[in-house]
Amino acid sequence: MNTLVPILGDQLSPYIASLRDLRREDVVVLMMEVADETTYVRHHKQKIALILAAMRHFAASLAKAGWTVDYVRLDEPGNSGSFTGEVARAITRHRPASIRIVEAGEWRVQRMIEGWSAAFGLPVDILPDDRFLRPLPDFFAWAASRRELVMEHFYRLMRRRTGLLMQADGAPVGGRWNFDTDNRKPPPADLTAPQPMRFPPDAVTREVLALVERRFSGHFGSLDTFAWPVTRAQAKRALGHFVRTALPSFGAYQDAMVAGEDHLFHSVLSPAINLGLLDPREVCEAAVAAFETGAAPLNSVEGFVRQIIGWREYMRGLYWLEMPEFADANALGADRPLPEFYWTGETDMRCLAECVRATRDNAHAHHIQRLMVLGNFAMLAGVAPRAIHDWFLVVYADAYEWVELPNVIGMSQFADGGRLGSKPYAAGGAYIDRMSDYCSGCRYDVKAKTGPDACPFNALYWDFLVRNEAKLRPNRRLAFPYANWDKMDEETRLAYRRSATDFLTTLEPAAPGWAR
Repeated sequence: MNTLVPILGDQLSPYIASLRDLRREDVVVLMMEVADETTYVRHHKQKIALILAAMRHFAASLAKAGWTVDYVRLDEPGNSGSFTGEVARAITRHRPASIRIVEAGEWRVQRMIEGWSAAFGLPVDILPDDRFLRPLPDFFAWAASRRELVMEHFYRLMRRRTGLLMQADGAPVGGRWNFDTDNRKPPPADLTAPQPMRFPPDAVTREVLALVERRFSGHFGSLDTFAWPVTRAQAKRALGHFVRTALPSFGAYQDAMVAGEDHLFHSVLSPAINLGLLDPREVCEAAVAAFETGAAPLNSVEGFVRQIIGWREYMRGLYWLEMPEFADANALGADRPLPEFYWTGETDMRCLAECVRATRDNAHAHHIQRLMVLGNFAMLAGVAPRAIHDWFLVVYADAYEWVELPNVIGMSQFADGGRLGSKPYAAGGAYIDRMSDYCSGCRYDVKAKTGPDACPFNALYWDFLVRNEAKLRPNRRLAFPYANWDKMDEETRLAYRRSATDFLTTLEPAAPGWAR
């Protein structure tokens, strides 16, 4: 009476629930590299290589631990190209009595799994993914009890539930829940940061890199800099390195951007966490331990912990609460095609060119580059939310739809109409100038407000507010910018609108078929 246990590519955890309490001799573990998952969007080469390399190393660790592993490679003859097709073939090979699997992270895959019992005539036990700190039913109950889904309220609840950075009397350590006011320092001229730990590819990973370069040569990105952790042991070393070398300065400069410093003090651990190589709680506990020993300040540790138990858990809950309608949300009616420079980096706007370059080289950019440069420009320019969502899903190694989609559709593009955020994350060139060194080397003048040499963000900011005035002016958090617009004379207003229109006409749309 054997059980078939499929383990998906983002479920590479030794403590995965589907293997818990089972005898090794009763189980066949099925792991599948399938074409559908590598091409449902045209993923960055490093993202495909990371997942496949991590899967192969994980399968080897399971086999070494005594599990029977049926591993299907992408280039194996007869590979059906889909999860459902490979499960069907495995059923023919092994004749299991049942299937046991942890729920998928993405809505489309979960719908697929839910059809297996009827398709195969076997019981399919779908288990909750307890690697997250908050079960989905708990999040749904929390959401149902509230008129507004404010992340800060959810985060405080998570602090209480986990006990992280909490005192015995129930108060937050340091007397405050949130130290964001200490975490917005602009970068000094000489700011440099330690590099994340890099891992030279071993024979297994080199084989994957060759496969990806051969099979996905037309996909975005380069494999030249591939050095991601692909095993749990490597990921734990990367975590320790971050805590020792970068976490102490992470808080103060987490919103800073510096040309050539692609990672600054960010952990770059999200790909390992989202694959399952690191447990989110152990990552938080390592950071908290650094605070408790005096190795890292509270503002750095609290800001880091908030990203994991606050934003990460909140985004996952909101994704499952709002899908599938969330994917097509477009509250502002934006419809512009994605500009071609998101792929080429060929733009005179240095901030965007630098962020696209870092994304192409690393399959990674930190959260302010994503939100306040790449996402902010797309929203101000009126790019269709689904188009910029597809781009983010393609280009980042940590991008899985459950976390990427709500971040882009809701937080970055305000396409959900404010379900996630209380106001758009819109900013002109002054913000980028304050938080980066990008503007100093740019052909555009960030101080100029209008005209062909002015930073395009300046006119686009006001154009965005005016284009969407009917929907955004009632938002009380936008009262100040609209009051400033009302004070401008007509000539100034026309100059902003004309500058924005002139710039937008220069944008070349990306070629068809770039993402799907």
